[in-house]
Amino acid sequence: MQIGMIGLGRMGGNMVERLLQRGHQVVAYTRDQAKVQKAVEVGARGAKDLKDLVAQLPTPRSIWIMVPAGQATQDMIDQLLPLISPGDLLIDGGNSKYTDDIARYAALKPKGIHYMDAGTSGGVWGLKVGYCLMVGGDVEDFKRIEPALTALAPPNGLMHCGPAGSGHFVKMVHNGIEYGLMQAYAEGFEILKASRYDLDLAKIANLWNQGSVVRSWLLELTALALEADPGLDKLGAWVEDSGEGRWTVEESINLSVPAPVIALSLQMRFRSRQENSFSSRMLAAMRQQFGGHAVKEKK
Repeated sequence: MQIGMIGLGRMGGNMVERLLQRGHQVVAYTRDQAKVQKAVEVGARGAKDLKDLVAQLPTPRSIWIMVPAGQATQDMIDQLLPLISPGDLLIDGGNSKYTDDIARYAALKPKGIHYMDAGTSGGVWGLKVGYCLMVGGDVEDFKRIEPALTALAPPNGLMHCGPAGSGHFVKMVHNGIEYGLMQAYAEGFEILKASRYDLDLAKIANLWNQGSVVRSWLLELTALALEADPGLDKLGAWVEDSGEGRWTVEESINLSVPAPVIALSLQMRFRSRQENSFSSRMLAAMRQQFGGHAVKEKK
C-alpha cells in the first residue's frame, strides 16, 4: 500500500525503511530536507512540504504522523486539515495522551476525516526487530491500514485495542511499567556495584538473561550499556520523563488503583535531576538540630 510518513526522527526514519523493505510505497516528509533525502536514498518518495506529500498520495490517503506528542502533533493535524479530503486517514504514532486522541477523533469525524492512535514501542531497534503496535480507532480503519501495520510489527506484535484512545492508553501503561522495571534494575545493579565483591556487571546482566525469571530485553540493553562503559562514567545522572509515567500515575489516582512502584520510579526520575537538593540539606539540618549529628559543608 501507499502511505505518507511525517516525521523522520530516530523512529520515523527507521519505520519508513522497514515499510519499504516489505514492499510498501512511502512518501516521506519532515522539515529537515536532509532527512527527507536520506529516506529517498533508501527508496521513499520525498516531499518538499505537506502540500507536496498530500498531492503524491492517492485518495483515500493514509498519513502516519510521527512527531513529538502534544502541541507539535496538534499543529501538524491543523496544518494538514485544509489539504486533505473526507475519507483520508490520519494515524498518530507518537506518545500522545489518550484523552487527546478521544478529542481529536470527535473533532475530525464530522469533517469526514478518519483518525487512529498507534502506541509504538521498539525504539531505535525497531527497524531490525519490528515495532510493538497498540492501535485504537474504528475496526474498519484498522483493517484498511493493517497491511502497513503488519509490515511494521514483529509476529504477534500488533493489536487493535479498541476505540479511539485505547491504543495510546495501553502504551501509556506500558511505559509506566517500563519505568518500574528500569528503576528495579538500576537499584539492583547499584547494590551489586557497591558490594564487597569485584563483580562483572555486564556478565551478570548476560547471565540473568539465560533462563532467569528476570530476563528481558531491557536487561539485554543493560548488558550492552555495561559492556560499552562498565562504570557508566560517561553518563550524567539526569533521567528525563516523556509524560507517559506521569499520566499512568495520574490515571491510577483517578481510578483509585494503587501503583506505588510506578509512582516511586517517577519520583526517582525527578530526584535524578537535582544536585545538592534542598530537601536533602533540610534532612541534614534537622538531624544536626535534634541530635547534634555531624554534617558536611557544601564544597
